[in-house]
Amino acid sequence: MDAIDAARAVVEEHHPGARAAFLGGSVVTDRRTAMSDLDIVVVLRGSPAPYRASLRHCEWPVELFVHTEATWHAYVEREVRKRRSPLLWMCADGILLFDTDGVGAHLAAEARKLTAAGPPTVSAEEIDDRRYAITDLLDDLAGSTDQSERLFISTELVRRTGELALTAGGSWNGGGKWLARRLETTAPGLSMRLHDGLREVLVGRIEPLVAAVDEVVEQVGGRLWVGYKRGGTP
Repeated sequence: MDAIDAARAVVEEHHPGARAAFLGGSVVTDRRTAMSDLDIVVVLRGSPAPYRASLRHCEWPVELFVHTEATWHAYVEREVRKRRSPLLWMCADGILLFDTDGVGAHLAAEARKLTAAGPPTVSAEEIDDRRYAITDLLDDLAGSTDQSERLFISTELVRRTGELALTAGGSWNGGGKWLARRLETTAPGLSMRLHDGLREVLVGRIEPLVAAVDEVVEQVGGRLWVGYKRGGTP
């Protein structure tokens, strides 16, 4: 059973009265792998939405993201504020499996409009928070002689640097494989430099990774330590 037929069968089995459904994620792209799952967004009229569930259908691993029209908007709004919305992209780039009353076409159009508009502008305070966190990690890396510590410091540096590059480039954020994929277009070559830098850290040389990280941090003002201050919550 191919991915589209399997996804339709899943919706029919679990929510035969659904208003609409989308199949998104890697499985509908040329990046599909043997481990790709079926990411299915289902739109209901009411209960039991909203919920998320993981299951298996035949040979397919499946993730269901079940919403009403109202909860879809609420979740997207919340995710967009974080500059990362898997739900939005599944509907913007995914396949509309069926649409009984037009709600699927409406949500797909809204999703495409929002993704094209780009993420919200990042505040100067958030940029400074990111600069400070990366500066702190760079200092930790420079001062550490323990290879176990260096492993985890450097992997955290790679993740935070990738996220900062996306922010500096005005791109949507992503996690895991989607962080790498967004970097391909926003900062070509950075992933490989971070990869090579991390490998060098593991054999005792921190300089290549530090150079790659500093290149990104310089785009938003450079390292930040002295003068950084944040108020606490009473």
